[in-house]
Amino acid sequence: MYQALYRKWRPRTFDDVVGQSHITDTLKRQVAAGRLSHAYLFTGTRGTGKTSCAKILARAVNCEHPVDGNPCNRCPACLGIENGSILDVLELDAASNNGVDQVRALRDEAVYTPAAVRKRVYIVDEVHMLSTAAFNALLKILEEPPAHLMFILATTELHKVPATIKSRCQQFSFKRILPGDIARRLGYVAQEEGIELTAEGAGLLARLADGGLRDALSLLDQCMNPSGVIGEQEVLSALGLAGNLETAALMEHVAAGETAAALETLGRLYGAGKDVGSLLGELAGLTRDLLIRKTAPQGGAALLTGGYDESTMRRLSNQLDAPRLMQMLSLLQGTISDLSRSGNRRTDAELCLIRLSDTTLDSSPAGLSARISRLERAMADGGVRPAPAEQAAPVQSAPPAPAAVREEAPTPARSAPQTAPSVPEDLPPWEMEERPPLPEEPGEPAYDVPSAPSTRAPAPPPVSEPSPVPGGGDVWSGIAAALHGRVPMGEYPFLSNPAMVQGRLEGDVLTLWVESDFTRSLVGKVSTLEAVQRTAAEILGRPVRCKVAVGQAPAVQEARHAVPQAAAPEHDNLDDLVAKGRQYETIIIK
Repeated sequence: MYQALYRKWRPRTFDDVVGQSHITDTLKRQVAAGRLSHAYLFTGTRGTGKTSCAKILARAVNCEHPVDGNPCNRCPACLGIENGSILDVLELDAASNNGVDQVRALRDEAVYTPAAVRKRVYIVDEVHMLSTAAFNALLKILEEPPAHLMFILATTELHKVPATIKSRCQQFSFKRILPGDIARRLGYVAQEEGIELTAEGAGLLARLADGGLRDALSLLDQCMNPSGVIGEQEVLSALGLAGNLETAALMEHVAAGETAAALETLGRLYGAGKDVGSLLGELAGLTRDLLIRKTAPQGGAALLTGGYDESTMRRLSNQLDAPRLMQMLSLLQGTISDLSRSGNRRTDAELCLIRLSDTTLDSSPAGLSARISRLERAMADGGVRPAPAEQAAPVQSAPPAPAAVREEAPTPARSAPQTAPSVPEDLPPWEMEERPPLPEEPGEPAYDVPSAPSTRAPAPPPVSEPSPVPGGGDVWSGIAAALHGRVPMGEYPFLSNPAMVQGRLEGDVLTLWVESDFTRSLVGKVSTLEAVQRTAAEILGRPVRCKVAVGQAPAVQEARHAVPQAAAPEHDNLDDLVAKGRQYETIIIK
């Protein structure tokens, strides 16, 4: 008669147990030294070897010729315990013998010495199913048993076992078996059974087993195909997981923003009898696997739930980043939790898919974070760039004024060339040019724009000025522009905004004048100052020391003693309004 693989390949010695060496080594030492406890408590998830280790330990303590703590499995005691002919080793199921009467009968029977072996062993499986009265009846004999008695308790739910029971036992916790160990055991069993199992198929079965070797062997038994090789596709087809390909296709539509295609897929699956709650749960599981794969590419393979082939996971992982996956998983989890109270589950699922496909419809913080991440990635790739300052719409100027009306003199602090300095192309418009502060409002950016008619008297011609010298605002504007990508994005807007931070170079000391203590706490970090020093040294060609000060930066003209300055014309508020208005492309000055 055919025997299932998990029964045929059940471990017979401690050395055959997979993935539980921390337990089997201890039990082997206890058996070899004869220092055995009267009660053991084995805990852990299903299929990790609790019952197998209990049966091996029952044979080992009664074996006539133990081998390094392992049973020989050849003596009459080992063979009798294994085939069930020796009744001194009894295995009970607490799920069906959970009453106090059964435990009292066991207690009365346990006082008698064994008939065929040295120790009477009781293996109680699923011990957490015992009633409170049954646990109380078991306490006394568990605390002071006869010398010939041993209890081995096994449970998958340790929290249901009373503390009085746990304190009387040696407790061993069985951990989930790693997928790599399961795959190697499956390969060995397949080789012994003459099954052609590929490494990919073994890995998929190991992930689907969720840490249980018994489950993995049962799945392999189900996928056995005498006429062919067992690979990933054969496993998915045999286990009925081909529907996961539909889930992966739905995820691809969501990742591409194809709302119509995603709704069509949902409608088709719903019409085929698929529950929307199960579908969203599968989407959430796939999203979780993708997020773990994205955030932990090296050690996260053991955390994956399985069910999808490697090519599908790689393709989807390349389409989605971590913030987008976080937003999707949060939205899916919230929708799944609300389905139980929903009046129309299909409508809620459709709304969820619409928000997943179009992030602009998700106003949650996770949705906003996903949109910002997408924009940052697009700008880094060169896909989205703000319009350069030189490509702005031309400003419409008024017709020529009468002779009495004179033109506004340009700011004497600049003599910029026609071509803009070399800066990265992905900088925003307000950083495409040098930005010396206006004398009237230090820290406010000033731009070169065509002059407008003014009623002021004509100013003297502008004084020709040499290239930026140390101490001037032009040096700091170049340094600030070069800091893009070298400092965190949370600090760069402060460093690049002259209203918040201005740099003044005096000798080899670059002082960053900030407008408040809050700004100082942001830009005064050691890592930020080191980045500023390195950038300044690259631009100036010499080492520079950087410090931060709170207050108003000295005027630019004070540092340019070698440059003669023209007399400042009389201030006109209209000029300030015109200068501010020309910062925006949508304002037409007439």
